[in-house]
This record gives sequence, C-alpha cells and structure tokens, in this order.
Amino acid sequence: MAPAPGSGLRRKGAAGPGSLRQGLRRAWQEKHRLLLAPQYTGLVAAWLCLAEVGVTQWVIHRVAYTEIDWKAYMDEVEGVVNGTFDYTQLKGDTGPLVYPAGFVYIFLGLYYITSRGTNIRLAQYLFGALYLVTLLLVFRIYSRTRKVPPYVFFFMCCASYRIHSIYILRLFNDPVAMAILFLAVNLFLEERWSWGCCFFSLAVSVKMNVLLFAPGLLFLLLWRFGLLGTIPKLSICALLQVVLGMPFLLENPVGYVTRSFDLGRQFLFKWTVNWRFLPEEVFQHRAFHLALLAAHLGALGLFALYRWHRSEGSLLSLLKDPAERKSPPQPLTVVFVLFTSNFIGVCCSRSLHYQFYVWYFHTLPYLLWCTPAGKLGHLLRVLILGLIELSWNTYPSTLCSSASLHLCHGIILLQLWYGTTALLEPQGPPTAQKTTPSLKKTE
Repeated sequence: MAPAPGSGLRRKGAAGPGSLRQGLRRAWQEKHRLLLAPQYTGLVAAWLCLAEVGVTQWVIHRVAYTEIDWKAYMDEVEGVVNGTFDYTQLKGDTGPLVYPAGFVYIFLGLYYITSRGTNIRLAQYLFGALYLVTLLLVFRIYSRTRKVPPYVFFFMCCASYRIHSIYILRLFNDPVAMAILFLAVNLFLEERWSWGCCFFSLAVSVKMNVLLFAPGLLFLLLWRFGLLGTIPKLSICALLQVVLGMPFLLENPVGYVTRSFDLGRQFLFKWTVNWRFLPEEVFQHRAFHLALLAAHLGALGLFALYRWHRSEGSLLSLLKDPAERKSPPQPLTVVFVLFTSNFIGVCCSRSLHYQFYVWYFHTLPYLLWCTPAGKLGHLLRVLILGLIELSWNTYPSTLCSSASLHLCHGIILLQLWYGTTALLEPQGPPTAQKTTPSLKKTE
C-alpha cells in the first residue's frame, strides 16, 4: 500500500531539524565528556600516541640533533668492548663512567646497533620508539587510576618541547631508566610484585635516580607482605644488581661500587635548574647538602606516617604479617605512594639538570589531579604545569625560573598533603585474600 502523499516528507521533517539539533547537542556534550571524563583515557591516549608518531618524525627530520652525552656513552662502553672491566678506567669525553652495569649492557647494545654510535639518525629513531613505549606504559597507569581528565594528556604529550628534546635530540640515558621504571609500576598494579621488583632493580642499574621511588616501594612491600614477606622481594633487587655487576665486581669491586653508586657527587652550578637563586658557595656547601637530606627524610617520614599509613596502629605494625595485624589498614594506592616518594626526592634534590625533567614529568598530571578538584582548581593546575614547563625550558636558568619551579613544587606538595583524605576508603580485615582486590580497586 502506497504511503499517503506528504507522509514521507513529514516523517523526514520530524527526524530532521529537531533531531539534528539534538544530535549535535549530544555530540557536543560527549565532546566535553571525552575531554573531562577519565574513563575515556584509553581513547584519548590512542589518538595522542598516533599524533606523537607524526610529531616524533617531524622533530627527528626538522630539528637539529645536539651532541651532549651520546658520544661519551659510546666511549665508555667501547672501553668494555676493548676488554676493560675496571670501572675506574672507563671514561668518555664528559668524564668517568658513573652509571651502574645495566647502563653498560643496554648502551653496549645500542653501540652495536648504531654502528659503534656513528649512526645518529638510527639512534634517534630508537629513542623515538622508546618515547612511544614510555607513553603507552604511562597511559596504562593512568587508565588504571582514572583520576586525570583526558584533556590534560595533551600537555603531557605534544606540548612539551623539553621532553622531546631529552628523548630524541639529546639521547640521554634517563629516559631508558624511566621506561623500565614505568614497566615495573605496571607490574606492581597487576600484583606481580616479584617481576616488578626485578624490573625496578633493572631501572636502578641504568641510573640511580630511580632510587627516589625506593622509600615508597619499601613501604608498599611492608604494607602488602610484612617484614618476612618483604625480604625475598628485596633479595630479588639485590641479587640482580650483583649479577649485572659481576664482571666489574670481579675486576675491581671497590672501584665499581664507588663509581656507579656514588651518592656524594658534586654537581656544577652552571647546569642547575632548581638552585640558581642561591650563591654558588652556598650551593656547593656541605651544610646545604645535609639540610636538603634532612628535609628529604623528614618529608618522607611525615608522608609515611600521616598520608601513606592510614591505620590506627603504629608504623611498626607494618612489620607484621598482614593477616596478624589487629587494626585493619585502609587501602593504599600504589601509584600515589610511588609518585609522591619520587616527587619528594625531586623537590629536595641537590641539583636538577635539564635531562632530569624526565624523572617526574609523566607523573605530574597524577600528582596535580589525584586530589579533589576543589582543593586546587583545574585552571590553576594547568597553570602550574605550564610554569613548570617554562622553568625547564629557560636556558640558562635564572633566579625567576628556579624560584618559580620551587614555588610550583611547594604548591603541589601542599595540595598532596591537604587533599589526600578522599583518596582512601575503609577496608576489611587485612587478610591476603582481601588485600589483593582492594589494591586493584583503589587504583
């Protein structure tokens, strides 16, 4: 039966202007949700990673490579190729080798892949791939936490000139260590603590800055396993260091340990990003270094007592087996403990050089947005991200750039301290069966 004249037009009209307006309105609303709702992190991350492929390609071909440490790295590992295993005899253009054995093995592989370090373009592509892998690992962490609105990730990816420079134009070893560290964090989130400790130790063997995460990791291990359960995990970390360093330990154990794990190194004032406003004699003074160490330990202690430890029992209760603790602890977020531990270390560092930005850059969105928005407005958080980026892009650093960096760090620390009460919720008895799902839920 044929439709009545004009009925099709009426049906089409009924589904026309009004429905179109409603569809556009819904699309506009979803657009806002896409930018603001953390559950869309995976979708936004996929688009940003795809965009980063093009950005990385453009940077490699359009921006000039700058030689800083790559040649020195190659000279240092070439000494091992020539049969030198005494760490005191390994050096490059910029000085002696001061990184642990994991660095040697990884950059030895790069030495051969890049034709003894001469194929710079290939090295840039390898570091570009490392950058994309790091982003995938970081986005996986953020997908689990679901605390950061997706629009923030644009500032974490495409908008940072300094980070692209560190990875692709300078070829520093810091990104290698951080990529392995983020892999370890992903394993911790999956409750694969032994494998996580293995990769955490591997990251430390590339560069010691990863040890800034160690206080937080120790706290998490004690909270999760108690003292007796923590010892095997720490043994994994120690054993891997011994195995990796064995060729050098057999040749000159004192030389290896003192060179690769030198905690008393002096930094040059001309490269500092964070302490430019101080006189150089104060910057180099031992009393200043001890004051920073005291501040570091004090801040860690306060966060461990009042922000990480959320049980009525004392901190010593962490030494007990979780099933034997009298007062049930509240759940911890693995990411919060690890990222704040590292951030406190960065704030109290004796000196930050430009490549050190990667130590905490990818954790900044979490640190800024993990607390309720009322504590610190979205616009102010974005402004802090911008000021931090500006401080790290000011070369050479100035009184204003270093002071503004400390100001931003201080604001983040304060909002972490005062805004963390909503992070944790009550939890049942601390049995092993109940502890595992609660960790996953709170992330």
